[in-house]
Amino acid sequence: MLAAGALVATLAAPAHAETAMPFALDWKFEGPAAPYFAAIDNGHFAAAGLEVEISEGAGSLDAIPKVATGAYPVGFADINSLMKFLDQNPGAPVTAVMMIYDKPPFAVIGRKSLGVEAPADLAGKVLGAPPPDGAWAQFPIFAAENGLDMASITVEPLGFPVREPMLAEGKVASVTGFSFTSTLNVKRLGVPADDISVILMADHGVALYGNAVIVNTDFAEANPELVTGFLKAVALGWKDAIADPAKAIEGLIERNPAADPALETERLQMSIEDNVLTDWVKANGLGGIDAERMAKAIEQTGTVYSFVNAPDAAMYFDSSYLPTDGSLMLE
Repeated sequence: MLAAGALVATLAAPAHAETAMPFALDWKFEGPAAPYFAAIDNGHFAAAGLEVEISEGAGSLDAIPKVATGAYPVGFADINSLMKFLDQNPGAPVTAVMMIYDKPPFAVIGRKSLGVEAPADLAGKVLGAPPPDGAWAQFPIFAAENGLDMASITVEPLGFPVREPMLAEGKVASVTGFSFTSTLNVKRLGVPADDISVILMADHGVALYGNAVIVNTDFAEANPELVTGFLKAVALGWKDAIADPAKAIEGLIERNPAADPALETERLQMSIEDNVLTDWVKANGLGGIDAERMAKAIEQTGTVYSFVNAPDAAMYFDSSYLPTDGSLMLE
């Protein structure tokens, strides 16, 4: 903790040139990470006086403790998992400041040939679920909203590396995951597209938000202009990626040469169309949240999670760092 605090202090110190601001992602360098590299390559972070190094993550919960301890000033994580973390760690210096996945990609991905096409089909089947997976964390809400008896589903805990292979091999009938991750990974493993079912939880009663940019609040309070500059650069990176997905993927491939450009372009486009550029974002801009919907999301979380402390949306999301110069409008 002392070392982490020292890092935050170092990051917060004035710099003669650009200020280092490392960014902890939720997952690997895949298509949806391309906008952040576009923000680097197109000079948006530099224009804000920032030098940003992006690190891979190991799931939607991964960045939360990294940012809370000050190891990273900013990260990308599931806001619903952040709620639970703050409930279990009251006063931890971390909050969300910019919503990215207005419609969360939480999904159940199944094989039609194995009998999974709709929520009710999960009963009596084997569901593969990595314990740190953001979609799995929200599955109880999805189950409750669709009248599923959890006891009727055989849940197989498995690691991320074997999730899609096990589905492709038919060892599980479905898996939890992000729609744009698991769907295309299963497709890449040779499963025909017409045999893949994608059950988006947001289309089946789940009102939750998805992943957001999170910040260490000690760092943010000491450096509000840097945080706002970071968020503006992120918005501009997404705007660039929306305008030219293939160009944005070129920057991703530079960092991950083993990736398939066509597959990652498709993955990026899926995330844009299904999760980021929603009707609400088109009208209101990237980054904010609707208070009424957030209240419903907290209420849904409370149906499957017992809050130790009274939930408070103000603890989980702070919009005060969002830029107000029009840069959040993506079209």
